[in-house]
Formats: sequence, structure tokens, C-alpha cells
Amino acid sequence: MQSLASWLTDWNALFGQREWPVYCTADEVNIYFVRPNLFNSVNLFHFLCLFLHRCCPWSRCCGMGDFRPRTVWLGHPEKREQRYPRNVINNQKYNFFTFLPGVLFNQFKYFFNLYFLLLACSQFVNELRLGALYTYWVPLGIVLIITMIREAVEEIRCYLRDKEVNSQIYSKLSTRGTVKVKSSGIQVGDLIIVEKRQMHLRLTSVAHSSPPLPGSCFLRTDQLDGETDWKLRLPVACTQRLPTAADLLQIRSYVYAEEPNIDIHNFIGTFTREDGDPPVNESLSIENTLWASTVIASGTVVGVVIYTGKELRSVMNTSNPKHKVGLFDLEVNCLTKILFGALVVVSLVMVALQHFAGRWYLQIFRFLLLFSNIVPISLRVNLDMGKMVFSWMIRKDSKIPGTVVRASTIPEQLGRISYLLTDKTGTLTQNEMVFRRLHLGTVAYGMDSMDEVQSHVFSAYTQVSEAGNRISPLAKAPAATKVRKTISSRVHEAVKAIALVHNVTPVYEANGVTDQAEAEQHYEDTCRVYQAASPDEVSLVQWTESVGLTLVGRDQSSMQLRTPSGQILNFTILQMFPFTYESKRMGIIVRDESTGEITFYMKGADVVMAGIVQYNDWLEEECGNMAREGLRVLVVSKKSLTEEQYQDFEARYVQAKLSVHDRSLKVATVIESLEMEMELLCLTGVEDQLQADVRPTLEILRNAGIKVWMLTGDKLETATCTAKNAHLVTRNQDIHIFRPVTTRGEAHLELNAFRRKHDCALVISGDSLEVCLKFYEYEFMELACQCPAVVCCRCAPTQKAQIVRLLQERTGKLTCAVGDGGNDVSMIQEADCGVGVEGKEGKQASLAADFSVTQFKHLGRLLMVHGRNSYKRSAALSQFVIHRSLCISTMQAVFSSVFYFASVPLYQGFLIIGYSTIYTMFPVFSLVLDKDVKSEVAMLYPELYKDLLKGRPLSFKTFLIWVLISIYQGSIIMYGALLLFESEFVHIVAISFTSLILTELLMVALTIQTWHWLMIVAELLSLACYIASLVFLHEFIDVYFITTVSFLWKVTVITLVSCLPLYILKYLRRRFSPPNYSKLTS
Repeated sequence: MQSLASWLTDWNALFGQREWPVYCTADEVNIYFVRPNLFNSVNLFHFLCLFLHRCCPWSRCCGMGDFRPRTVWLGHPEKREQRYPRNVINNQKYNFFTFLPGVLFNQFKYFFNLYFLLLACSQFVNELRLGALYTYWVPLGIVLIITMIREAVEEIRCYLRDKEVNSQIYSKLSTRGTVKVKSSGIQVGDLIIVEKRQMHLRLTSVAHSSPPLPGSCFLRTDQLDGETDWKLRLPVACTQRLPTAADLLQIRSYVYAEEPNIDIHNFIGTFTREDGDPPVNESLSIENTLWASTVIASGTVVGVVIYTGKELRSVMNTSNPKHKVGLFDLEVNCLTKILFGALVVVSLVMVALQHFAGRWYLQIFRFLLLFSNIVPISLRVNLDMGKMVFSWMIRKDSKIPGTVVRASTIPEQLGRISYLLTDKTGTLTQNEMVFRRLHLGTVAYGMDSMDEVQSHVFSAYTQVSEAGNRISPLAKAPAATKVRKTISSRVHEAVKAIALVHNVTPVYEANGVTDQAEAEQHYEDTCRVYQAASPDEVSLVQWTESVGLTLVGRDQSSMQLRTPSGQILNFTILQMFPFTYESKRMGIIVRDESTGEITFYMKGADVVMAGIVQYNDWLEEECGNMAREGLRVLVVSKKSLTEEQYQDFEARYVQAKLSVHDRSLKVATVIESLEMEMELLCLTGVEDQLQADVRPTLEILRNAGIKVWMLTGDKLETATCTAKNAHLVTRNQDIHIFRPVTTRGEAHLELNAFRRKHDCALVISGDSLEVCLKFYEYEFMELACQCPAVVCCRCAPTQKAQIVRLLQERTGKLTCAVGDGGNDVSMIQEADCGVGVEGKEGKQASLAADFSVTQFKHLGRLLMVHGRNSYKRSAALSQFVIHRSLCISTMQAVFSSVFYFASVPLYQGFLIIGYSTIYTMFPVFSLVLDKDVKSEVAMLYPELYKDLLKGRPLSFKTFLIWVLISIYQGSIIMYGALLLFESEFVHIVAISFTSLILTELLMVALTIQTWHWLMIVAELLSLACYIASLVFLHEFIDVYFITTVSFLWKVTVITLVSCLPLYILKYLRRRFSPPNYSKLTS
């Protein structure tokens, strides 16, 4: 039975159809034993693998139906108690056996295609047959063949992408040593070795990198939760004592883990070693875990796989993607339903005019077949081919290189976007922090004056006595004035404080010339890499290095700085107070080993530091100025302590940490006793560098009438700074920061406060958003939609998708979601248009998106040029195809009416097929090359895009106009032919059909706004094809008659009467009521 279940699982993995695709990269794996040094330590971490597996139909029988806790034996996957999802990706919609029936079902489940299938099948009934079978089956077959080719190409591409990801190679510990295994072969319980460069291809440091602290590693989670801070992860202590990684296979140990769930911030589990004396039990928490979609930033990791496939946190936080049908397709579908209603009405009228004589019910079916051209079968194939052309144009646009169209069915959606929802980290920003400003109150240093800071630091540490002892920079500076000395001293103290108050650790790595041990011993600059829990911290330390004070070493109890002269300054870390979201500050107490001085340094947000530092009159003003520039502002301060003061504080601090009740409150109270009357040293301004041309792109989108919402998992302060820096919030707009709310009453009060503000951007956290949506969903969305910009911070992936869904439901407008990480996949798949940005953080978002770009700035051209053109061209093409069908249907109606309502076709055989194919197909389809303005004009005047949001290119008004044009031209051609024909019926066919072809060619020329050389070729080619085919159409047309002058003047008159009035109306409209774009082109 087990082998049968295993065979079924393998079969499903190979051929099973996936309903919920999640795209990801192969270098994301998860519970780990972290081995910072493969030669002396092994640490337990939580290892997960990010490859979604679609469960087989028998998953409940196999034990995969419900999520349950599990016991995982280290290195022994065969001991599993239940079946787990395989570690494979299968994003294909079909397999080898389901492709043909699947494609056919998806085509004929819509009424439009099913209707034509029934028409074709009706020709097998003799009483209903109107002509040759091929007149109905050939057009339907062409449509199906084109659709199958397109689906097959997409399936092959999807298969190749899946194969590449599933074939990624990892190292696995086994009884045979270290073996290579494909990612698809990883099972729960395997011990996997992952080095830093495996986790993310952009990390180029060599393997076996040293960790920042013994038995630990830093983790990047921005692809999972959007937070840019690096997380420190700790190992299980008992595994540290094992001499080698191979010893993990020799011990009897297992992990008991909770059932899979969506909570990415918590984990409950235990680690048990049974062969110990006594047995060892250790608890596991989130600090021992490494989820999928995260990246190891330091150390070498050895871990046991706990979750795979659909049980991953990242997968469970990914909503089920919906099948996207464009709004344009829905509108066209609505118009075809109206046309079908017209078809039924015309057929009933014809039978009614016969007074329902004889077998009238058969006559109804015959008229339905006779007027079937009212619903054009070529409409769908023309639109699908047009979308393929639009997608090709997007891919080949040299001004947006690297753009990929993964959903070729919705390019016209890009032309009607009302709300754009974007991620922050990696999308709007580069996630690279740059130090921009140092402010001392009386003087500020920007990027152009950092050499002055460097000279101050240099002078502070290079003035030494002849004995080599460092002395104060103020002791020897005879040429300097008192003011100069004061500024120099303040700069030196500020730089020194910034170099000490942080959680950054320098890590040394071999570089091919110097090995790791030698680099660490001599503090080699070329081998040093800074690692920290926040990129802000790293940027500050890198700046102090650039001005001469370099952090060269750190462990849990000491820190080493190197001066510009090469001297090493040693500091002992006495206490460390880490940053928390509640305190919004961090502090450190250090002792200078050379002088014995004890100093308490602190930095934090201005809102909390203002009450801690000594009174001053510039802090609030300068913090506001720097924040308006989009800089992240930190206030740095210090306080000197005597030995007695520190000993007193330490005693109270230790006592507070030993408290059982209210420990956190007592510890905070003791720390706050130090945080009084601190000396304000400086302000620092750090900028998260924006992507190229983000500001002008957002300005273009705003002018185009698109409202931009930023949804990020990052902190509120960071999100607000980025919104200001990117000019998402303009300078003249106020910002309303929604207070944290937890109850219905608080949410009600805060919503009322927000309601009183106008033209105000909203900033709200994910927790407060959840409360508001729970109790006041309608009221909140109504207020938020009125805002010029909205920033949602601390958003979970599912929350992002929920916001997109609510916008669609409440406004009925089209949404576009833009992101670059795995935490953006849900939002991208939920939106009407999903755009993925291929960046440094992998390709999860770009693979899951409908469109993939390499830079955010490309979004402007994608929407303003390609989106606008695709929508306008699709609208013109669809209406012209409908006009082409209505013309010939009107002629058929007139013909039947004149001949006593007989159900006899006007045109038969090749004439009816050739009319919508070789005679008119190329000119009509050439409308996909038409454009009203140049791309440069569309980018320069984004207001042109705003006109499309009302859906005017394709509306009931434009549809009715084209219907009236079709009825007029069809009636003129048919009545003209009946009036001017001489004696034989075949002359009516020749005159009317030739006039019809010429009218269609002239109408295409009338519709075109900008000529392309291919349009001219299409017109001439179609006309040549028709003239050449007349020789072979002697069965339907009198060849001798068409060579006479009588034929030529009759066709000319009829064509002029049908087209000339429309040309005159077009000229008058352009003369007295020109459209907006014509003013720009002129």
C-alpha cells in the first residue's frame, strides 16, 4: 500500500496540474543546524524549502489532508510518521494527457465559442445546411489552432522554468558523507548544508564564512515580511558540543514541531536528544528558525528540514491566485451578447413577417445561421493575435530593456489603471543606506563637506606627544581659534559616539590572497564586511570608517576602533540596551581601556530623545527639516559616568533582571534613571537610496490620475521617510499618522479625527488597519480612497492582498500591484495587473507577475505608452471587426427582405470565408500598429492617460455609432446594387461584394490616425488578392461583366455614397471639436 501511495505521489508530481502557482527561486531553504565553522561546531536552525507541491487527489489518504504537529528525526526521513508534500514546483496548468481536453474545455466553456461550435455542428443536419461545411468549420478551426499554439508555448516555458528550479543542487549529510541532491529530492528530516552564497546569488563571498558571534548567524527576511532589518538567529546549545557535522547522524535526536500555520513571527517546538545521560530537552522558538524566502547573511548553515511544499510559512501566506480576465474582454463579451440578442430578434422578425407559415421553427434556425455573422467569429482571434503583438512590442521596446510579458492576455489592462499599489524595499528603494548629513546644531556637514569632518578626526588622533601618547586635540593647536577648537572637539565626540553606539560586527573573509585567520589578525580592510540587524547601522559605521575612525573588531564584551594613524582603541562593553519598537532607541555603556572613562552613549528617534537630552532650541526644527528631505534622523547623545555611578546602576540593573514579577517594567525603570540630562552630540541623516527616476515616475503616475498606495512590511518611521523622499507625499500635503488602535471605540474616534482632514495623506500600521477593516470596513475604505496617497506599514503578505481585493470591490476600478519579493506575490496575483521588479532579492515576484520589469521607472512607459496604445488599439480593432460583420449581415437582411424573406444566403462558399480573411484581414488587423500620438508626447503629457480611465474608446456610445455606420453602409451597398444591376442575379453579387470590399478598405484608411508602412502594404495586398482571385471566382461572379465600364462606374458610385459622408463628418469633427491628442500633434 505504501509503495502504491508513493507511486501515485510521484505520478502526480510529474503530471499533476497545479491550481495555485507560487513562483520562487531554488536558493531558499529552511530548520537549520547553523555551522559557522564546519570544523568545530554544529547549530540547530529551522530549515524549510520554498517549493510548492500540488497535492495529489489522494492527499488525504496519504496523510497530507490536514496539518498536524510532527516529530522529525535528524537525518532519518524514513522515520516519518506521516506523508509530507514533496519539495517540487509544478506551475503548469496542464499535463500531457489533459492538454487537449483542457484547452478545448476552457475555450468552449464560454458562450461565445460554444455558440460557433453549435453553428458548425448544425451543418450536419440537411434541413439546416446553408452551404459547404468548410464555411463554418474552417474559421472555427483556425481560432482553435491559434489558441492551442499559444497555450502550448506558455506551457513549455512554464515547464522549463519549473525544471530549472527543481534541479538546483544542494549538499546533504548522509551516512555516505556529503552527497549532492536536487532540490526536488529534499525530504522532511534531511540534513542540508547551505552556505551563504547558495542562499542568494548576489552574495559573492567564499564558503565557510565566519559568523558574527560564535554559534549564530544573521538572517535577511525582507523577502518574507518586508523588513529590512537583519535578524540574529541562535543555535541549540547541545549541538554546539559536537566536533563535526557528521556526528549529527550518530546521535539519537529529534525535533517536535508545531503544525504548519501562517504565523511568520512565532514558532513552538522542542529539540530532544535521547542518547544523552540524562536525555537533553531544549525549547525551540522563532530565534532558532530560518523560514523559506529568507537569506542567510553570514555563517554556514546545516539544518534539518521540518516543512516542505504547501506547508511552508511563505506558501501559506500566499493567497490563491485568481484567473485574470481583463475588463476589456468582459466589455467585449457584453457587446457580443447584445449582438446575439439582435441576431435572435432579426431572425424572429423575419419569420414573423412570413406569418409563421409552414415549419417556421426550422426557418428560425435557418435565419439564425444566415445572420450568424452578426456575432463575428473572427473577433476573438483578432483580439488574441493583437494581444500577442502588443506583448511583443513591450518585450522589444529598447527603452524598457528586460521587460517580460508573462500574461499575454491582459496588456490592454495597463491602459486603465486607477490604483497602483507598490512595495517599498527593493521596489521604490534600493535598500542601500547612504549617510547624508551630520548636524551639530550650529554647523551641518553634507556630502560635499565630509572632508572637513575627516580633517577634524585626523587632527584629533594624529596630534601625539613625542613619547607616542595620544593627547587631546585641544592641547596642541596653537594656530586654531577657540571656536575652531570647539567645533573640532564636537565633531570628534560625535564621530566617536556614532562609531560606538550600534550592534554592528565586522566579519573577515578570505579574498583569494589573504586567508580568513590572517585577515582577522591584521584587520585587513579588503577582507572586512560589516553585518548588523539593520542596514542603517551599517551605513553609519561605514561613514565613520570613511572619515577615519574604523570599527575593526567586536565580540560580546569588547570593541576595537582604529584611528587614522593606525592606533587601536580598545573599549569594554559593559552593558548593551538593544533597539525595540516600543523604546525607539538603543544604548551602550563602554569603558575606554586607555583612560578608564565610562560613557553611556544613546541614539534614537527624535520623538523620544527630545525628552532625554538637555534642553536646546534647535533639535525639533532641524529634525523636521531633515525629515522633509526624506532622511532617516537619529539623535545621538552621551553621558559620562563615574565608577561609583556605574556600580550603583549595575547593582540595580541586575536586581531588576532577577525579578519574577513585572521584570520588563523594573528593568525599563532602572535604565530610564540613566536617561536624564544627556548631552546632545549630533543628528545623523541617512537616506535609503531610491531607485533611479522614482520621483519623476511617481509624478507621471499622479498626473495621469493614478493614485499610488505604498504597502510595506517595514517600520512606520522608515515608510514615512521613504514616502516623503520619493515625493509620494508632496511637500504641500499634510500627513495623518493613524494612531495605534486595538478596540472598536478607538478605531471610531481615530476615523472621526481623520474624517475632519482634507487633502491629507494617510499613514497606518497593519495592526490598526486590521481593526478598522474588522469594524468599519466601508467607512475606512471610503476615507482612504479619497486620500491622494496612502502608506500602509507593517503589512503582512495576506494583508496586502486583502487591501487590493477591497479596492477592487469598493471602487470597481482596476488595480496594479508592483513588488520585488516573495512577500509581494499575494498582492501581485490578486491585482488586475501584477508587475514584478527583478532585483537583487530574487525572482519570486517577477515570476508570479503578469509583467516583469527591471526597474520601477519602466512602469511609467509601460502604462503611459504601451498600456494606452494597447487599450486604444484593441478598442478600435474590436469595433471595426464588429462593423465588418454587421455590414455584410445588413446586406443579407436587405437581400432577404427584398426576396420575400427567403432564408437564402447572399454569398456562398469562398466569398463568405474570403471576406473576413484574405480580403480584409490584413488591413483590419493593421490597426494594431495605429497610434494617435508619439510615445514621447504620451510620456510628456500623462494627462492623456486620464481620458482612458472613463472607458470612452470602447463604450455603448461608440458601439452604437459603429452599428449605425454599419447599417447605413450595408443598406447603401445592397440597395445600390439592386437598383443598378441589369439583368442577371450574378451581377448583384459582383457589384455588391466588390463595393463591400472597397468600402472596408476605405473605412480602415478613415480610421487610421498615423500611417505605418505595413498598413499601406496591407491595403494594397488585400486589394491585389481580391483582384487576382476574381479569375477563380467565376462560379459566383461574372468575369466578363467586371471588366466592363458599367461595372466600374456602378461600384465607384456605390462606394462613394457609402464612404464620402463619413469622411466629411470626420473632417468637420476634427475642425470644430478636435480631441485632446490632436491639439498636441498639431
